[in-house]
Amino acid sequence: MKNVRYIYIALLTLFILGCDPDALDITPDGRTNLDDVFQNEQQTEAFLNRVYGSIPKYFYKYQFFAYLAGSSDEAEDSDVGNEPSNISFIWNTGSLTPSYDPLEQNGHDVAVKRYQTFWGGIRDANVFLANVETANIPNTRNRGRFTAEAKLLRAFYYLEMIKKYGPMPIVTEPFNTTTDYTALVRPTFQECVDFIVNECREAIAIPELPIRITEEQERGRFTKAVGHAIISHALIYNASPLWNDSNDTGKWQVAATGSKEAITALTAGNEYELFPDYEEYFYSQSDMNPSPRDRETIFEIKDGSPGTFTIINALPSQPGQFKTGSAPTQELVDSYEMVANGEPAILGYSDEDHLNPIINPASGYDPNNPYEGRDPRFYATVWYNGAQWDNIQGNIHTVETFIGGSDQLIKTPPNRKNTHTGYYLRKFYNPKIQAGQGSPARFKKFRLAEIYLNLAEAENEANGPTTEAYNAINIVRTRAGIPNLPLGLSQDEFRDRVRNERRVELVWEEHRFFDVRRWKILDQTDKLVTGMEIIRNAPGDFTYQRFVVSKRNAWDDKYRIFPIPLGETSIIPDFDLNQNPGW
Repeated sequence: MKNVRYIYIALLTLFILGCDPDALDITPDGRTNLDDVFQNEQQTEAFLNRVYGSIPKYFYKYQFFAYLAGSSDEAEDSDVGNEPSNISFIWNTGSLTPSYDPLEQNGHDVAVKRYQTFWGGIRDANVFLANVETANIPNTRNRGRFTAEAKLLRAFYYLEMIKKYGPMPIVTEPFNTTTDYTALVRPTFQECVDFIVNECREAIAIPELPIRITEEQERGRFTKAVGHAIISHALIYNASPLWNDSNDTGKWQVAATGSKEAITALTAGNEYELFPDYEEYFYSQSDMNPSPRDRETIFEIKDGSPGTFTIINALPSQPGQFKTGSAPTQELVDSYEMVANGEPAILGYSDEDHLNPIINPASGYDPNNPYEGRDPRFYATVWYNGAQWDNIQGNIHTVETFIGGSDQLIKTPPNRKNTHTGYYLRKFYNPKIQAGQGSPARFKKFRLAEIYLNLAEAENEANGPTTEAYNAINIVRTRAGIPNLPLGLSQDEFRDRVRNERRVELVWEEHRFFDVRRWKILDQTDKLVTGMEIIRNAPGDFTYQRFVVSKRNAWDDKYRIFPIPLGETSIIPDFDLNQNPGW
């Protein structure tokens, strides 16, 4: 917030430094004041683009092309042991402090420093909303639409910030030279969520805001659908154990209602629906036209995936590979159910190191043939020993992660080209694209499947495993090609199944990192990760041995919520008095 205090002093400097590259290529020349900006039609639109400029890129755009997945139990980053500044290595050693956030190491994202960036986005939204009513906007429909978009952007930045740092002061007016920053106080999480939801509902009610984007030149703009997604997301967090210690079922009911309303609005007239093929869905960006093939994506990040994406996620046997990126863990692999009956393959572990899995005897899982008959999303997400990778130098390549194979596991760094877990990431990477070629894959920030799973979770917590809860989760499972959940589950059993469904459906989409925090199970999930070492005895005959990949130190309760940065607590007394627990 140190940055926002200087809004009037530094505004011209900020303009001179330039707006977002896509901001209509309009940058004030340094002689323009704020009033002049909003009396110029083009510069008004450029300022709205500036508000959009604080949206992070997510995906693989963390330090040295890392994913957030490597700082969760989804993955082990291949640069652990190779790159001292690797965010996963530093994060997993427990290095987070009020003065240092490992996830904010210099990355490939202008918004890598989330705290400053989100406050900057809120600042810009406040300035825009304070001026939009009198701004030079000849088209009255644009005035309504611009207002709605700015409100949604402000709500989005608040949501992303409170997920990470907890409740933050609700500021709706531009800061000025008389603002008393020492008077700022932290509200409750509920108050923040109420503000976010109200902002979204006000925006959704503005008729000029469309339900979806249908023209390529408008790609990346917010819509009514984004508003519904933000509401669903915010309410599920508000009802979760982290922010609902008393397990107030009323909060869960509000969350369920919010997601139901979102689904009703989005699916009316088949405006939004799940994409038919889970694997293919992640290979490309959404199509912008009135009758799109992709009706699932609500908002995706515009930033493209050039050749860098393919060389940092390739197999060692692929020509042009630079590194293998983040490798799926055995814990993730164990979470995929059996396709024949929808039963969990692994029920848990009988030891602290996860080396002795509890096999579900009803599942049909064979530990000597562990990759046979799994949830189709497993094959769409993970490269494993024996998988068939199409079109490597014109041939179909059989993935060989066994010791001595062409894609072998190498446990000991330094080594960034081979998996550290026995697996490679397939999701997002079309196997027909060669390493070094650009990819049309984009990061899906909001999509319809998440809202269905939000509804299933909230409905179960509010009312038990009702027909509505079953229907919501089963529509996602049906698209995946996995049987419906069995009837007669208890509320606790359904909770376990919907949490696992989120894990496999939303893997690598930055949900798991925050889900285990809002569920307050970080100490159960993030103490260690394991992998699979495979020895080939003869062609087609393998021995499988689990091993501990790494033990981690970022699982204590205090890691559920990030500390408010030290520079802020030294400026704002209430931040110092009400720093997050453990910090």
